[in-house]
Amino acid sequence: MMKTGKSAEICMIGTAVLTGALLLAGCGASQTAAGVNVPSSIQVSNVEDQVISVTASEEVKVVPDMAEAVFSVTTQEKDAKACQTSNSEAVNRVAEAVKGKGIEETSIQTSSYNLNPIYDWENGQSITGYSMDTTVTVSDVPVDAVGDVIAAAVDAGANNIQSVTYMSSKYDESYQEALSKAVQSAYEKANAMAIAGGCSLGEVVKIEERSRAGQARYTAVSNMSMDALAAAPAEESAAVMPGQVSVQADILVEYAVNR
Repeated sequence: MMKTGKSAEICMIGTAVLTGALLLAGCGASQTAAGVNVPSSIQVSNVEDQVISVTASEEVKVVPDMAEAVFSVTTQEKDAKACQTSNSEAVNRVAEAVKGKGIEETSIQTSSYNLNPIYDWENGQSITGYSMDTTVTVSDVPVDAVGDVIAAAVDAGANNIQSVTYMSSKYDESYQEALSKAVQSAYEKANAMAIAGGCSLGEVVKIEERSRAGQARYTAVSNMSMDALAAAPAEESAAVMPGQVSVQADILVEYAVNR
């Protein structure tokens, strides 16, 4: 009985090996011994793999017509309360001077109130006085008034210019123009790739905006020192050159491929 079982097992294994060999031998043929048609090659159609993907970036230059200026007013006094009072008075003078140049009160914002002790580190870390700093942000400033606003603020007590930022009220239409140019650029790139690859472009299957729309900015003046401000003559308009604002659009486009 044991001998017969082993013979049967060997026979089954031999049959399986023979069947596998026949199947492998028939992979490249049009028909196997069992009469089943097998293609000589298998082509998988997957539209996700039949695309040309390109990125494009275009920009449009626009002349700014608006600005935002950020000042800070720093005062020092021996007493904390006196320092706060002195700082508040200086900030009010700056605000009034800016309003005197035609800026609306709603466009003036104060923030970042910092009051810190001044230490004498050489004599036991004793406090010798206090320093207070307040930030004043002036927005919606016409470009042609920026120089006068800066000069007036400095003369009134602003002793640091943190930044002057130029913006364009025509940002939206400029950004749309940049997007349109980017789409055309993407098509030209994809078409060149398709021709080189021996195929042609089909419909757009995906288009993605990668840039973030927002206010176009160009910072011209940043972190001007107190010494530089003190050297400027009082009431003399600051020299500003806004130049141009760059509005950029970045996109990703995928095209179907026609073979």
